[in-house]
Amino acid sequence: MTHAPTPATAVRAARPRTGRSRSLTVILGGAIIPLVLLAVWQTVASLGIMPTSQLPSPVMVWDAGVDLAQRGLLLPNIGISVQRVFLGFAFGAAAGLFLGAIVGLSRLGDVLLAPTLGALRTVPSLAWVPLLIIWLKYGEVSKVTLIAIGAFFPVYTTVSAALRHVDRNLVEAARAFGLNGFALFRTVQLPAVLPSVISGLRLALAQAWLFLVAAELLAASMGLGWLLSDSQNNGRTDRIFLAIILLAIIGKLSDALIGIFARWANKRWA
Repeated sequence: MTHAPTPATAVRAARPRTGRSRSLTVILGGAIIPLVLLAVWQTVASLGIMPTSQLPSPVMVWDAGVDLAQRGLLLPNIGISVQRVFLGFAFGAAAGLFLGAIVGLSRLGDVLLAPTLGALRTVPSLAWVPLLIIWLKYGEVSKVTLIAIGAFFPVYTTVSAALRHVDRNLVEAARAFGLNGFALFRTVQLPAVLPSVISGLRLALAQAWLFLVAAELLAASMGLGWLLSDSQNNGRTDRIFLAIILLAIIGKLSDALIGIFARWANKRWA
């Protein structure tokens, strides 16, 4: 004798299928605009509406990437840029979390640090370059430091603002149960601001890629930013398009890593 499945069983059975179909929908939906842009790009290039010196065809850009790969130049330029971004992002995000927590949780920290950090946040990225070159020369430390500066402020701003607005009643209730210090932060305040932390990390990673280009345009002999500058000087528009596309793809992939971390953090603390 067979029994009809209960509603709960039916929901559990349908959930994996729904998740898979949703992921497929997201992937296919997200590919529509890039494919349309690629088709328009190819059409414009084929019709000769713009000269290839200004708008190379997708095939020309692909061939430029293959040429660089065959000459052993593509992967090293990608690798050094990724290394710089992730080092700068790690240092900047860690400092942003630390100082954001101090300003958000401490009235004294807010009074002492917030005005100065708020002023420094408005300094354009290129304004730091001459000073970093004077202090740290043209090596990797100056580039990573500039990227860390870019990654610092989004994390600091979002974390400090979120911690200031944690529900005071929730905090007082936790203290009534004997939670203080780090235990209070870990069990109550961190879960409350976790969405803001994730948003800050995403913004910081995007800023890190922006500051990478600024660093490599002015003081580098390798990297995707350097490839942009060198290609402009040599009139290689195909390589300029290649560098831009690679920055977009790698940036999106790195953002996906933050998404994976967000899912893990939500299971761990939320």
